[in-house]
Formats: sequence, C-alpha cells, structure tokens
Amino acid sequence: MKYIALLRGINVGGKNRVPMKELQKCFLDAGFTGVQTYINSGNVLFEAEKESDEKVLQEDCQTMIQTSFGFPIAVAIISVQNLFQALRQVPEWWGKDPQEKHNALFTIFPATADEIMSEIGEVNSEAERIYCSEMIIFWSSSIQHYSKTKFSKIVGTKPYQKVTIRNANTTKKLVLLGTQ
Repeated sequence: MKYIALLRGINVGGKNRVPMKELQKCFLDAGFTGVQTYINSGNVLFEAEKESDEKVLQEDCQTMIQTSFGFPIAVAIISVQNLFQALRQVPEWWGKDPQEKHNALFTIFPATADEIMSEIGEVNSEAERIYCSEMIIFWSSSIQHYSKTKFSKIVGTKPYQKVTIRNANTTKKLVLLGTQ
C-alpha cells in the first residue's frame, strides 16, 4: 500500500534541517520500499508491505525521524488512495483560480478537521472558502482578501500546531506521483 508522510516544520528558516536524501535513506533503512521525496518541505511517498494503520505509521515515522535527526518532528500520514478520494470530492473551486491561494491543511493525529475548525471559529465567508474532509481542510482565498481570512492568522496558534500545510500544486503532485 502506498502512503505519504507529510513532515511539519522542517527546513524553515534554517531550523530543523532535514536533507531529503537522508530522509529517503531513513525510510529505506526502516524497511519501507518505493521511497521517494518531493521538494524540500518534507513530503515522502513510500510503500508498506501491507495495509497499515495510519496512526501506527505516524508514530513509527515520528520515532524513526527523531532517532535519525535528533529532534521531534510531527508527521501526518495519509494513504495515496485516501488523498486521491479526498481530491475527487473537493469542490471545483479549490485549486483552480490562479488569482487565489489554495492550501490543504493536513491534520496531525489525533486532531481532526472538525476539531481544527471548531478551534479556529467561524471563517470570513466573504474572503475565504473551506471544505473539510475527515483529515484535510481545503481552503481558498483571493490573494486580494487573504489578510482578512482566519487562516492567514493561524500561525503560532494552537490549531496551527496540529496541521501541516501544502499548497494545491504540491498536494495534486503528491497524488500524481503516488499513482504512477
């Protein structure tokens, strides 16, 4: 079964430096196959021999990364199949308009999309659009109105610590890579 590990907060401003070649080796040494990284923000596609519990994989990956790199990194795990299904259900407005920002906020277990939305509170319906799946919040806003959105203000908040964010292009590319 194919999975995607999404590492939170690596290679940002020189902190939590994790070279992708070393990250790939870390996954290979742990016995995963088909390991591939995508861009420098901590996206790892890998295969587990059999269908695994994503929560168990998350714990294993977090332990493995801390052991290998010497600092804790939160990881969201999603199967390629589950991400593919979520993208099939996302509304047509997400990821389309180049005049908008489009992000996918992947929740880090045990957090859920509903919990994050509850903590963020009501969004500005005139400035942003939201669609939630079980583990992902799909968010869009015009670049012009971005500063008026709730999601532009979550950095440093409690909900921000429970997600890892990828833009629409990266999210779609991960599914494409995982289905090849």
